[in-house]
Parts: sequence; C-alpha cells; structure tokens
Amino acid sequence: MEITALRVKIMFQKNEAVADDIGNHRNVWADYYGCHATASGEGGTESTEAGTTTDHAQITFTVRFCRAASRVDTTGYRILFQGEPYNILAIDHLCFKRKALKFKCRKGR
Repeated sequence: MEITALRVKIMFQKNEAVADDIGNHRNVWADYYGCHATASGEGGTESTEAGTTTDHAQITFTVRFCRAASRVDTTGYRILFQGEPYNILAIDHLCFKRKALKFKCRKGR
C-alpha cells in the first residue's frame, strides 16, 4: 500500500454506555482511534419513504493495519468522515497479510 494514497482523515468511534450523576445509563459515541485512509468505491442510492428522501451513500475506506484498527468490529463501531457518520457493513482483512484493512460503510442517518 502506497503511503501517498492515504489522503483522508477518518475517526473510528466506539459505542459506550455512560452513567450520569444519578445512575442513568445512556449510549454515546466516543472517539476511539483516528488515522489516515484511502476513500474509494463511492456510490449509493436515494429512496423516498413516507415523503422523506433518504441517502444510502456507500464508501470504502482502506487503512494501514495496526492493533487499534484490527479490534474494530461491525457492531460497536462507526467511522466519522468529514463530519458525517458511516456505519460499518463489512471488514475485509485482505487475505490476513496484516498490511491493510478495508471497511465497507454506509452513510448513517
């Protein structure tokens, strides 16, 4: 993987349960790990449901392999790119060569 292709900055966010002063629990997205990535495979569709147009944009991010990025899964993490949240649909370990990880994402609501 060429280092010059890593042109965009992304932030992995982790879903955590936080308790307030009186013991109420709520889920929040906390920053987990920031790195540079390659953005590719941009596309998607729009749909209209109940008079509301919904954007289903998809994008693929490729990052260099590291321990923090290898711990990311599809259920408890998301990616923040240019201020927009992207839900992780699939993770490709690229033949488990420990060189790069590819995250297929869909734009969140």
